[in-house]
Amino acid sequence: MTKSEFAARLKNACASVLAAEAELTEIDSRFGDADHGLTMAKIAGAVSAAVDGSEGGVQSMLDDAAMAVMTLNGGSAVPLWNTWLDGMQEAAPEGDEIDVAGLKAVFAKALEELNDMSGAKVGDKTMMDALIPASQAIAAYEGDDESGLFQAAARAAAQGAENSRQFVSKFGRAKSYGAQTIGTPDAGAMSMSYFFQGLAKP
Repeated sequence: MTKSEFAARLKNACASVLAAEAELTEIDSRFGDADHGLTMAKIAGAVSAAVDGSEGGVQSMLDDAAMAVMTLNGGSAVPLWNTWLDGMQEAAPEGDEIDVAGLKAVFAKALEELNDMSGAKVGDKTMMDALIPASQAIAAYEGDDESGLFQAAARAAAQGAENSRQFVSKFGRAKSYGAQTIGTPDAGAMSMSYFFQGLAKP
């Protein structure tokens, strides 16, 4: 996969998140600060612009995206997404191409970095409910086609976000609502799922 093809997928991922802004705000308004939609719109806009303007290789493009997020003012999602994107660039190739093995390395490193920062696991009702299954699907993918890899990740992320409905919030403002949060999906898991849905579109 060329850098430009990866860039197109990243921009589709950002567009998918932007299109869900109102839904993410509505979900977050139930037990959170009602700012997740706006925060994710800022993140998606910053990533999309950085990808558009990047002049280096794959690693440079992902580094530009991470830096663009780092400068944002916003909710708790900003440092989490910055850490995830920064982890991606650490394992990315410097050149203009990335293969399936390279994508696996990128997403494995990104999850490792975010795990170190977040401490959240599947079942804690956070973005990790979508990201961990998606990352596991990427690691387990045995094909040699990046489209198949992203589709597997998108399916896993969507199922993970749906599963978050069943969980009790363990982090953030929603934590104080306890069992009341059962039945509502986590906004962070939903935005991560939408990101992966977009990545699956070439």
